Amino acid sequence: MSTQSDHIGTSTPEREIYSVSGLTQIVREILEDNFPLIWLEGEISNLAKPSSGHIYFSLKDESSQVRCAMFRMRNRILNFTPENGMQVLVRARVSLYEARGEFQLIIEHMEESGDGALRRAFEKLKLKLANEGLFDEENKQALPQLPKSLGVITSPSGAAIQDILSILERRFPSIPVKIYPVPVQGKEAAKNISSMIQYACQQKQCDVLILSRGGGSLEDLWAFNDESVARAIYKCTIPVVTGIGHEIDFTIADFVADQRAATPSAAAELVSPDRLEWLQGLNHLEKQLHKIILQLLNQKSQILDYLQKRLQHPGRRLQMQAQRIDELEQRLSNAQFVQLRHINSHLNTVFARLNQHTPIHKLRHYKSQHDNISHRLKIAIKQSIYAKKQLIANTSRALDAVSPLATLGRGYAIVRKWPDQTLIQTSRNVSLGDKIEARLKNGRLICNVEKTLDD
Repeated sequence: MSTQSDHIGTSTPEREIYSVSGLTQIVREILEDNFPLIWLEGEISNLAKPSSGHIYFSLKDESSQVRCAMFRMRNRILNFTPENGMQVLVRARVSLYEARGEFQLIIEHMEESGDGALRRAFEKLKLKLANEGLFDEENKQALPQLPKSLGVITSPSGAAIQDILSILERRFPSIPVKIYPVPVQGKEAAKNISSMIQYACQQKQCDVLILSRGGGSLEDLWAFNDESVARAIYKCTIPVVTGIGHEIDFTIADFVADQRAATPSAAAELVSPDRLEWLQGLNHLEKQLHKIILQLLNQKSQILDYLQKRLQHPGRRLQMQAQRIDELEQRLSNAQFVQLRHINSHLNTVFARLNQHTPIHKLRHYKSQHDNISHRLKIAIKQSIYAKKQLIANTSRALDAVSPLATLGRGYAIVRKWPDQTLIQTSRNVSLGDKIEARLKNGRLICNVEKTLDD
């Protein structure tokens, strides 16, 4: 910035003159300092992706557009590829590109908006549930051929319920239908649908459930792409058939359901039997049953005729049985007599053989030998005891002759120190005042040495 003063006649006021770069810098700072991070939604146009890695584009709506720049460090974390015509939601700083003096937005974050974001969330949840096995065919339940009752989870005021009831009335009107009313669009729709599926499963008043609504955009059908709805269908023990939207519409609920129908009307066709077809089948079965019954009656009639011809009077049969009993009784008596005679003869033979081999004689012989040996043993024992007694007497006499006790009996004594019992043989083995023990023939004496003498 520079100032200049002109002096033409009288003095003029001082003027402040800006340079272009100075002005653009001031405007940029004013914009950046006075606008916080803002959220903006619009359509991408004039997209440019130079080799630097930065992204430049215009964000427009029906009447205006603004230039945008998203630098490489920010666009590296994008989880989609921006394209011209794509509807996006951005978080940006308001700024000014000083080199051109252009108003622009510096993009900090960008995400798809509208159907694009919904489609991406749809694919992400679909992949997650598929990896968990919620779409596996082995988990699908078979539909009953002739359900006793049907349940329909849908909006009670929509066209889908009218189509379903019309089809059921035409195909099999005798099947009762229970309607579980829920909102099929809006914030609380998914929560209400999953709760109603759980409720219907707990009540167990239906053999099969239809989950349906009419057609609409991806956003209109979004309640049926909710994870809670998918898990409620997977855990439901009642078979679930979906009829959501049109034939081209697919939702997460369609992949988890036991069967998917293209439309609500097709779902009603799928779960309900064809009345005319069943009536034809019943008529055919009735004719077959009538034919089988006639054949069975004819067969039983022939058997009855045959049995009547073979039938005899009970009295005659009783006479024959009585005669047969008498005959068997006589045969039994004869057989018993022959058997007893045979047994008696065999016993006599055995007794004779036993008498020939009786052990009585050997026992008597062995007893005589035993008595003889016992007598001889007693004599030998007495002789042995007498000899031992003699030997003991002689030995006692010899011991008495050399025993010190005998010497003691003649008035001698054995003298030992007391109390260590050392044998005293000479007077030199003791000292005055020692205690000694004198062993006599009967008893002992404890003495004090008062004097010693050498012989």
